Amino acid sequence: MLLSLGFIIIVGYLLGRLLSAMNLPSLIGYIIAGLIMGPSFFNLIDQSTLDISSDLRRIALMIILLRAGLNIDLQDLKKVGRPAILMSFLPATLEIIGTIILAPIFFGMSYLSAAILGTIIAATSPAVVVARMLDLMGKGYGKKKGVPQMILAGSSMDDIFVIIIFTALTALAQTGEFHWLSMLSMPTSIILGIAGGLLVGWLLSLAIEKYQLSGGYPVILTFGMAMLFDGIEKAMTGPIGFSALLAVMAMGFMMLRVNPVQAKSVQVGFNNLWQVFEIILFVLVGASMSIESVKDSGIIAVVLIVLLLVFRGLGVLLSVLGTQLNKEEKAFTIFAYIPKATVQAAIGAVPLTMGLPSGQIILTISVVAILVTAPLGAVLIDQTHNRLLRDDR
Repeated sequence: MLLSLGFIIIVGYLLGRLLSAMNLPSLIGYIIAGLIMGPSFFNLIDQSTLDISSDLRRIALMIILLRAGLNIDLQDLKKVGRPAILMSFLPATLEIIGTIILAPIFFGMSYLSAAILGTIIAATSPAVVVARMLDLMGKGYGKKKGVPQMILAGSSMDDIFVIIIFTALTALAQTGEFHWLSMLSMPTSIILGIAGGLLVGWLLSLAIEKYQLSGGYPVILTFGMAMLFDGIEKAMTGPIGFSALLAVMAMGFMMLRVNPVQAKSVQVGFNNLWQVFEIILFVLVGASMSIESVKDSGIIAVVLIVLLLVFRGLGVLLSVLGTQLNKEEKAFTIFAYIPKATVQAAIGAVPLTMGLPSGQIILTISVVAILVTAPLGAVLIDQTHNRLLRDDR
């Protein structure tokens, strides 16, 4: 396992630097490194590492959302409240509807299978989007109107929305019964996740200040609490849910509110940790892809993904209606909602392992969605932000 992790970090870093030198996002290099080292090519990553890849990706997501929370200012959040809430479900909803309409035509699957596919590919990638919005916030782009903050908040909640619907639909496909109680987990996940994160963030800040903890100890405690949140989420499997991802973001947000100086110090520690886990995350995403599964239906899947991005873009435009954003800022918001990667890599194979109809084609389309949208969205964000957003430094 350690040898594999060494390969992941070193080869991923080198290819990332190479792509960065070519003015392309380094994450493309990480994904290519994963494809090369994964089972599709040289198989340099041992099975024990692949077995825990979902846990490693989850840790990376925790770090991303902790960094997000530690960067969200309350005044900035007030500016983007309504559109951020709409963006947490409206673009995904329209993309799911588009999938239900188009997937049966393109692939002959049932409407239920198409709905399951829609919930998988409708999720944005926090690993791509959140990391880049944090970078833009640091540079001051779009700061006055809160464009990065709006995208950051909306995309963070977007995943929770689609995963809960995915869980309900796969249960329906397996048992033939739709459990309405499972839908209660959506509001309770959001409410309890935010409330729990705010409470722990407040207590943690007070404890760090009272006991004068410094150096790496505040980072260790904060990271440990994030892992505990994940355990709580997995334990709450009934109609009462708990979102660990929202909890860790809310925890960081409260720490910034209670003690900004202390929070900035913690933020530096997580920024350094993210440099390693970003490589691990996207190399493992690349390693999880199967080239064989893409060969037969790849081109048709690409056409489907592109058409669904139109539905998604319409959802983004509807979400920002009535705001002060100009047409350039609205265009950037659409670009920022393109990338897909982590959720698709995490749950794209679930229908196949459950033996559901169209499971193989769902996995194929999930892989294609990553290959098309993660690099495309990242390139558009990186190459257009300085032209479409104002520099408000």
